[in-house]
Amino acid sequence: MKVKFTVVIQKEENWYVAKCIENSVASQGKTIEEALDNLKEALELYYENGELDLEEKPLFITTVEVAI
Repeated sequence: MKVKFTVVIQKEENWYVAKCIENSVASQGKTIEEALDNLKEALELYYENGELDLEEKPLFITTVEVAI
């Protein structure tokens, strides 16, 4: 079975960090592709022995402007 997850990728110094929004699983890599590949492996391990809740939950992604 294949499941789609929402992922955010941020550059942090010399690494790209990929984080899954639905469950906070994260991984990193020297490139975006490596970070995504590592995250896919981490997600497979995360769900290896557990139940996957496939219930559709609303997901809202936006930006916020803050005066600092």
